[in-house]
Amino acid sequence: MSKLNRSILFFTLFSTPIIAQTEKETKHFQNPPIIMEAMIGSRGVMHQLIVNKKFSSIPQLGFFSVTYGTATWEKEISPGIMTQAHLTYSLIKGLDVSLGMQYSPVNRFRPVAGLVYSYTTPKLLIVLNPKFDLVDDYASQNLAIFEYKPKLNDNLNFYTRFQGLYGFVPESGNHSRSYIMLRAGLNYKEFSFGAASNFDWYGPRKQNENSFGLFINALLF
Repeated sequence: MSKLNRSILFFTLFSTPIIAQTEKETKHFQNPPIIMEAMIGSRGVMHQLIVNKKFSSIPQLGFFSVTYGTATWEKEISPGIMTQAHLTYSLIKGLDVSLGMQYSPVNRFRPVAGLVYSYTTPKLLIVLNPKFDLVDDYASQNLAIFEYKPKLNDNLNFYTRFQGLYGFVPESGNHSRSYIMLRAGLNYKEFSFGAASNFDWYGPRKQNENSFGLFINALLF
């Protein structure tokens, strides 16, 4: 057998398992869905979009974003919006380090860094996102999402969600922004709907604004 033929045989034998393994990993790689939600409440209309995706060709790298906007029924109150967008890098399964930006009407655009922990099963979703601004005051905002969907029958699940945010400035201890969102209802396939309540606090004096109403959310795969 010539050297060329031996080289071809060697390459074929050793590359085939690697290619097969890579194809198998890619085939079984599945991103979590985008979560889109709308709420109509006593204070106004709220919309939220949660994205936590990985690049299929580089699964260690990903993108994490939470966008939260409100438009109140009272015209004299300005609409509110909070959005964050991060590139993420997996440290271990379920735990990523993040680097990106955050925007709010008060603080405008700020560079931020943090961690993103996520755990998902058909019944349970957990997302934890502690982060801090990369500016002089190093303001911190800590997000937590807990979602539970126990099965009721072949078609319906009971749906509950707690989502909380607490923001403060470590140096002064001043509160900046926080909220608690509560959801309870039913889940059918990729849709969930039911009763909703939002509790919001703003600024160092923790000015409180609450809203109660109905919600619907959908998973976009």
